[in-house]
Amino acid sequence: MKPGYIRRFSRTERTLHWVNAIGFFLLLVTGLILYLPTLSADVGRRPLIKNIHFWGGIGWVGGLILVVVLFDRRGMLRLARELDLFEREDINWLRRRRPAEQDRFNAGQKLNAALTAAFLVLFLVSGLLLWAGEQDTRFRFASTVILHDGLLYASLVLVVGHLYLALIHPATRHALRGITLGTVREDWAKRHHARWQAPD
Repeated sequence: MKPGYIRRFSRTERTLHWVNAIGFFLLLVTGLILYLPTLSADVGRRPLIKNIHFWGGIGWVGGLILVVVLFDRRGMLRLARELDLFEREDINWLRRRRPAEQDRFNAGQKLNAALTAAFLVLFLVSGLLLWAGEQDTRFRFASTVILHDGLLYASLVLVVGHLYLALIHPATRHALRGITLGTVREDWAKRHHARWQAPD
């Protein structure tokens, strides 16, 4: 590890993040092709795109489960506890009082993780119902399409905000190094996550 840098994310955590990101963007692209008439007409082959979208969704969820089960399970449990713990410092962060007094994750990152997990489950359930509804009309519910489309818009807002903070915002874009290489500068960590004690 380079001098002046500390480990922020393990290999398992980075793998989980990138499996989630790649799966999401595959589904976003294929979903937009199915959803937007102009894209659908330009690409054509709607049945193929629909199959890629459906099986891509199954692969997305399956890939995340495999990472959790086959990689560092103890580390995944520790990560879940860290993200689930909401303390006074998180309330302060949301109110912009003493925002540096954060552990490894700030309140925004914890809320983003919770919404991402909830959206994943809702995307899976609504997607399976849409697929089942094409096979059997008993599974067709008007609200399923509304839910699936609503999740698309809500998740797009989250992704645009996430990409802005990771790629553009000067105070936070250094965090991208953590999720790609695993390490961040020690001075950056102290400035943004003062309560976090990095592992040796």
